[in-house]
Amino acid sequence: MANVSHTRGDITTHPDASEMRERYDRVLGGRDVALVDGPVFLLGLYCAVSPWVVHYTTSQPDLVIHNLIMGIAIGLLALGFTRAPERMYGLSWAMCALGVWMIVSPWIVGESPDAGVIWNNIVIGALAVILGLMCTITAARSAPRA
Repeated sequence: MANVSHTRGDITTHPDASEMRERYDRVLGGRDVALVDGPVFLLGLYCAVSPWVVHYTTSQPDLVIHNLIMGIAIGLLALGFTRAPERMYGLSWAMCALGVWMIVSPWIVGESPDAGVIWNNIVIGALAVILGLMCTITAARSAPRA
């Protein structure tokens, strides 16, 4: 009787082993920050709708437009991180810059903002800085070394 049992052998002798390794590296490469993409997108979404959540659409009309635009920008960064991470994680520092701007924007863009508006933007800004630093650190760690 013929031996039909299939035993797993060492794949290093496979003729396409090096090509398969390169392909897996390409497919899996740059996804070290996959867990940050979702929170960055959600932060951008919240930033965009926060004027309606915190109810300052009539008292701070300039901040409404500002937060809407900033939320869209953060959301677009998140989509870029998801779509082309190897190219976009170089822009991770921009998340930190957007976060710092969000922290100071109530006093620059707004007109005598109340505590709710200030705390809303401080929390959004702090989260953007933290997520931006996480992306930046991970991108620097996973960058190819010369």
